[in-house]
Amino acid sequence: MLDSDIVIVGAGIHPFGRFETSAEEMGAMAASQALEDAGLKWQDIDAAYLSRMYLPATSGARILRNLGGTDMSIVDVEAACASGGVALRQAVLAIKSGEVDTVLVLGAEKMPRGFMDPTMIYRPWQIKMGMSVNPSYWSMRAMRHMHEHGTTDEQIAMVAYKNHKNSVHNPNAMYRKEFSMEQILNSRLVCDPIRLLEICAANDGAACVVVTTGKKARELGARHVKVASCIHTIARYSADFRCPAESMSSKIENPGPTEVTAQKAFEVAGIGSKDIHCFEVQDTDAFCEIEIYEELGLCAVGEGGAFVESGATEINGSTPVNMSGGLISKGEPVGASHLAQVVEIVSQLRADSGLRQVEGAKTGLAHVLGAGGNCAVTILTV
Repeated sequence: MLDSDIVIVGAGIHPFGRFETSAEEMGAMAASQALEDAGLKWQDIDAAYLSRMYLPATSGARILRNLGGTDMSIVDVEAACASGGVALRQAVLAIKSGEVDTVLVLGAEKMPRGFMDPTMIYRPWQIKMGMSVNPSYWSMRAMRHMHEHGTTDEQIAMVAYKNHKNSVHNPNAMYRKEFSMEQILNSRLVCDPIRLLEICAANDGAACVVVTTGKKARELGARHVKVASCIHTIARYSADFRCPAESMSSKIENPGPTEVTAQKAFEVAGIGSKDIHCFEVQDTDAFCEIEIYEELGLCAVGEGGAFVESGATEINGSTPVNMSGGLISKGEPVGASHLAQVVEIVSQLRADSGLRQVEGAKTGLAHVLGAGGNCAVTILTV
């Protein structure tokens, strides 16, 4: 590796679920695991970033104070579901600047029960007009795709079937149970066509990585993976598909945030979607994963349903997706979501993933998409 490489040398995670444990305890646990994995002490860290959405101000300092007093810079970052990607990107940029060598990036969250509070995301007039609760706009995307491309309920259920099956082998997932296609299709309808077993739950959790230079990693003798790219963008022209927007345009080229962010990530990494061996992507609902196949270029637009039906996205398929069980199985503590995806990719590239291991994985991509059109894509390689 070149000395200019930015690498991950340590990874840690607190299981996702519902816990009496505080965010401070969960975050400190994940951070301690990452430091131990890297073979480093807290005193070896030059700066730290915390990604969170629901935790109070200065939570990064509150959590990491458990590891010891410090005079380093500790910064909280928030960008909806892309918060973890933004925090990791800030660490990469800080190291590239030459100001620091080694940075800890932590995501932690304790989410309220139920659907996310729309007042945190939308203006009062948007909420009063309706469609501000997550499943409503997810279902509209799914119904439009089904109408235009013939995507079926069964194909959507296949995503949930695959991800629940994968979760059985993930000790950090909230739900670790396999369901039959019949059980998924007969589960309670949340918002047509999305059913209970096809949707993720908000919950608690934490995930952490330690980032440094290739030179420092070699000095440590640490197992490491390269951050080939880490990109964050926000949708242009209110391209977000959420509740009524201030403005939208249908007469100009207006690609979605996943397409834009992924393309930039591929350009920086110098590889394309066909060069990626495994993926962790946003599956807040099962249809979302189908749409992301298309937007990442894994298949043509309109063919996402057929793509999952082909078996390509199984762990032993040509294009494994959500080996961890995805958000459908893990749940989504927003601040920790993307960093948990990164932890999973690190595990895959190190060949540490046991029964959910993708054989021969050398490249991996993590993707998140959230409110405001916030999107982050991280590509890791060995």
